[in-house]
Amino acid sequence: MAKHKIAWLPGDGIGIEVMDAARLVLDAVGFDAEYVHGDIGWEFWKSEGEPLPQRTLDVLRSTDAALFGAITSLPKEEAENELDASLRGKGLVYRSPIVRLRQEFHLHTNRRPCFAFPGNPLNLKEGIDLVVFRENTEGMYAGVEYHPLPDEVRTVLKAHNPAMGKFDKVAAGDIAITCRIITRQGAENIVRRAFEHAKKYGYPTVTIVEKPNVLRETSGLMVRVAREVAKDFDGIDLWETNIDAMVMWLIKNPQDYGVIVCSNLFGDVISDLCAQIVGGLGFAASGNIGDRYAVFEPTHGSAPKYFGQNKVNPMAMILSAQMMLDWLGEADMASRVKNAVGAVIAEGTLRTYDMGGSNTTTEVAQAVADKAGAGAPA
Repeated sequence: MAKHKIAWLPGDGIGIEVMDAARLVLDAVGFDAEYVHGDIGWEFWKSEGEPLPQRTLDVLRSTDAALFGAITSLPKEEAENELDASLRGKGLVYRSPIVRLRQEFHLHTNRRPCFAFPGNPLNLKEGIDLVVFRENTEGMYAGVEYHPLPDEVRTVLKAHNPAMGKFDKVAAGDIAITCRIITRQGAENIVRRAFEHAKKYGYPTVTIVEKPNVLRETSGLMVRVAREVAKDFDGIDLWETNIDAMVMWLIKNPQDYGVIVCSNLFGDVISDLCAQIVGGLGFAASGNIGDRYAVFEPTHGSAPKYFGQNKVNPMAMILSAQMMLDWLGEADMASRVKNAVGAVIAEGTLRTYDMGGSNTTTEVAQAVADKAGAGAPA
């Protein structure tokens, strides 16, 4: 019997190709796992009206962790147009599978390391070592939205907040509302994990990125909780900054920061910016982590225009697999994978198109696998 049982979720487009690339590396380091395929993505939305079928949720519940490739996602109207004709007009609404996974399994912590590997020609600057902790189940992505706006919701909002009165003359079909929901527990979960990571890996600061001067209640709660949590971590400074200022400072002085923590939407924005300054989404790994389960994925999309060309950068997927190894307690394997990625980048002889090279996804992945597998137990 294999030591680990992994849900294998390739998804759409290049997700399939980069997952195959990651498998080369996992096999090379001797990762002892049973991989259980799960159906997820656009093809299942079109044919079944459900991009995350119940059978796939059952697969995840029977496994230790999941590795996820990428999915295609389109806006509401376009998604409905791509449904099988027999499913149209039935009120089916597309919802992101990864957002649903985060909420179904309470994967409250999204961790995104952004490390400038030496020798990467795409680095904005050398010496960048950032980790973004993004709250993963609340905020603007909590899923509480209204369109058209129900009369009873409008009435309640106006009764409790006079600012709603300015929209009295706006028709129900001409107004949409998304609720930004922050709970004390959600805020404490993500901030505490950010501080614990800083303590474990020696980061001197944790920066809370919000907008409390405008979003007084939601961002205000995040910042107040951060201040409370910070008292439990002597020697680690809490820095506070607004989201708009932070994007400027990350371009100007990214090396000044270490661990960054944000609510859901702000974390989504900041983590993509941080990814770009260390080479782009081709290097952006992430982990959706809960108390008992985790799903690891690159943050890039399915890039359908590149599907079948075997040309995209597999590093984000390989580094996501490396994060999975670390979370599963396979620290030696995880270290060998990260070191192998760094060695291939530093040598500079094998590069995918985004790095100015012409090597294939498979060639780059195999080079990482060869280095990671060197010295692995027989």
